[in-house]
Amino acid sequence: MQINVGDLTFDVGTAGPADGPTVLLLHGFPDGARCWAAVMPVLADAGLRCLAPDQRGYSPGARPDQAGQYRLELLVQDALGMLDALGVRRAHLVGHDWGAVVAWVLAARYPHRVRTLTAVSVPHPAAFGAALRSDPDQRQRSAYLRLFREPTPRPEDVLMADGAARLHTIYAGSTLGPDQIDALLEPLLVPGALTAALNWYRAMAADSFADIPPVTVPTTYVWGDLDVAVGRVAAAAAAAHVSADYRFVELSQASHWVPEQLPDLLAALALERIRSVEHDSAR
Repeated sequence: MQINVGDLTFDVGTAGPADGPTVLLLHGFPDGARCWAAVMPVLADAGLRCLAPDQRGYSPGARPDQAGQYRLELLVQDALGMLDALGVRRAHLVGHDWGAVVAWVLAARYPHRVRTLTAVSVPHPAAFGAALRSDPDQRQRSAYLRLFREPTPRPEDVLMADGAARLHTIYAGSTLGPDQIDALLEPLLVPGALTAALNWYRAMAADSFADIPPVTVPTTYVWGDLDVAVGRVAAAAAAAHVSADYRFVELSQASHWVPEQLPDLLAALALERIRSVEHDSAR
């Protein structure tokens, strides 16, 4: 389906009964909504209405030209706008990577719109920001940000050189096969798509992760101990930024790419969180 939010049109994958509780699944970089392909059927079979949008820059109809049009607050408003367009008052959130950042901020600033949060790989932005400032290991893990934030076209050229070799190596350690990785990356090969995806990084400001309040809705945070992008210091610090029922799930021998690598387990963890709240008619 497609959902219009202002002058943007988002492509949205759907699954499950139209009258089921709504789950909004928010992807990260660089895989787009395809990362949820094996997670959504499990949630749908449990009676949940699943919405997995290709977010700003990933949907061809929602691809502004300027990097400043990818600020975090706009990404959060996109998610809220999609819920508004469908008349959904409250939704369960599941977010991975950048999608986890959007989900954390949405839950923190608009708790009346969120029933539960399941965040994957990336912790509360305040925890991540603190680790970037104080933890040498996290600074090393995040060194790639310097490249990604450079003006176009250098990052694009580096990632796309030699048949997009550097883009493919992003999935190192994921256990995904070459064909799976090719399918995930295919949408970024369209002219302009990779630039739009990198604009999420270019739009980051020094205070992007500042002044984000604690999350006050029931929350599960899932982190793989082989995650190359997020270290243990940042992951462990997330608990201090949740003022509600909270569970930290550390997955042994799991990479950053949990939705693709362990979809059944992730779906089970999300369902456990969703079922932890009292079921009512609010959606």
